[in-house]
Amino acid sequence: MFDTKVALIVRDDLAVWQKLNVAAFLATGVAAAIPEALGEPYEDAAGRRYGRMLGQPMLVFAADLCGLQTAHRQALTRELTIVPYVHAMFSTGHDAANREAFRAQELANLDLVGLALHGPKKAIDKTVKGLKLHS
Repeated sequence: MFDTKVALIVRDDLAVWQKLNVAAFLATGVAAAIPEALGEPYEDAAGRRYGRMLGQPMLVFAADLCGLQTAHRQALTRELTIVPYVHAMFSTGHDAANREAFRAQELANLDLVGLALHGPKKAIDKTVKGLKLHS
């Protein structure tokens, strides 16, 4: 049904509130990076309009740090849209500080706690191969 796929990968050793926080931020990152993937606004029976959501499902996977780093490297080689979240972002208070925290990371050893990926279905499937759906 869809030529593209969205995958969120969340680190499996986080507290529940952190997992939910990371997934929420990653989902907004996908919506911002791929605005054409958003569906039309919702409308209830009384005609009130509501916000838009992504028009395709997002699969949420769990991984350890090594799994996230591997997926990141593979996503870079496949030229996928990548939205990263690193552990240092938990201690920042605003978006500019988040970008500074990410920029300070060493590319070869990112302390990833989450990744959102968007791209061709086959490329996403290869990138998340071996990861389990989050439970």
